[in-house]
Amino acid sequence: MKKYITLPLLILVLMSGISCEKSFLEVLPKGKVIAVNMKDYELLLNNPDLQNVGADAQIMLGDEVTIEEPYYSSLTLREQRLFTWSADLYQPDENSAETSGPLSAIYSYNKIINEVMDASDGTLQQKKSIRAEALAGRAWTYFLLINYYGKPFHASTAANDPGFPIITTADITVNSFTRASVREVYDFIIADLETAMPDLPPQVFHRLRMSKPAAQALLGKVHVFMQQFNQALPLLESALNGFSTAQVPVQLYDYNLTFSPNGEFMPVGFFGPNYPLTSDNREVAYLRQFSNFHALMNTLQVNSQTMALYTPSDYRRMLYSPTPFPEGPAFRGGAHRRTAPTIVPFGVNVPEVYLLIAECKARANDLAGAVTVLQQLRRNRLPQADVAVPPATASDQNRLLQFVMDERMREFAGLGFRWFDMRRLSVDPAFTMPNYTHRLYAEDGTVTEYQLKPERMVLKIPKRILLANPGMQDNP
Repeated sequence: MKKYITLPLLILVLMSGISCEKSFLEVLPKGKVIAVNMKDYELLLNNPDLQNVGADAQIMLGDEVTIEEPYYSSLTLREQRLFTWSADLYQPDENSAETSGPLSAIYSYNKIINEVMDASDGTLQQKKSIRAEALAGRAWTYFLLINYYGKPFHASTAANDPGFPIITTADITVNSFTRASVREVYDFIIADLETAMPDLPPQVFHRLRMSKPAAQALLGKVHVFMQQFNQALPLLESALNGFSTAQVPVQLYDYNLTFSPNGEFMPVGFFGPNYPLTSDNREVAYLRQFSNFHALMNTLQVNSQTMALYTPSDYRRMLYSPTPFPEGPAFRGGAHRRTAPTIVPFGVNVPEVYLLIAECKARANDLAGAVTVLQQLRRNRLPQADVAVPPATASDQNRLLQFVMDERMREFAGLGFRWFDMRRLSVDPAFTMPNYTHRLYAEDGTVTEYQLKPERMVLKIPKRILLANPGMQDNP
């Protein structure tokens, strides 16, 4: 059984005592991480702080969510700004949730990458494997950061679009950083994953740790976000095959069983379904997570347009409630709160791999192949009689692509995935960018609408970072 970092082994002092004038890396540990042996570096990979990312802006940004009073007023100011797609999220003295956790993780990954090969013990292969996990973990973290602060990848502009600083050292004394381009960051992510792949564990052996199948799934997703679907497909298919040989169960839950009268998600009680903890969730191949307690606070709902995507027999509807917690009248406008999961796994998930494969096949005009994969997922979510993709949709590429996106919404609504899809589809020639709207319902039933401006597809660089780097370019 893996152990977690303890203070006698590692000294990690968080950034709270470092002023913004010293370095833009104010979120990183002050002092040094003490690691000597190969096992010390492996313990760094088991650090729960790597698992608990803390970056959750995406859950407020998707167009599938809505809010009503009096719950909106109980949101933090940051959350209200996110929901209204405001430009400035933080004051100059505030830390950014979107950078604090990820940059702290990058510090740890860089420490491992740069030092583990010189560890005083361990075999060469053991040390290469640990380094490979850190490379892939760094890649996952940069993929998150570039999808906050860089424009969606577009081949014609990525080389000039500002991205995020590429940091490869674990040195808090460095105090000047410049933004790499979006293309440079994506190239960096791909290089890390391709370098890591040969030395990664061949099987998923622990959900907190990176494996070759999980890294293949991540690299496939990166290529999808770059609109390189032909390169993505074999990686995603190989990842799915790799999940079948995992040392821990990595597979889809069959909701026909889990929501049956004696199923493991039952009963649906006071707090919603008996949904598994992320550490035990069989649909997780690589665990990175953030907290989502909006269901218990009634501070975020999924709108009626999204709920209309579900057929009455879809078991995924069991994850929603039309009324507040613990009781009260129905939400306005037909909205529902998502009751589970309250801790969102968004590292590498099995359902998303199925949906990415279906998308790649549909884009390659392999409509039958895309339908087959979609129905493999859907037979684990709906009764057998309702699994089939409608014939008119299955035979039309554009309709089938839209069906894939609708299926993504049915699978992940209210969990933050939609925001990243909105971004990438905004530069996709196969889709037309709609007018994205958030609705805030007042207690008297009146509605205030907020429109997403195109420039807000990218978050502005936190002011604290800009103050520490006066020459750094901000987003519009």
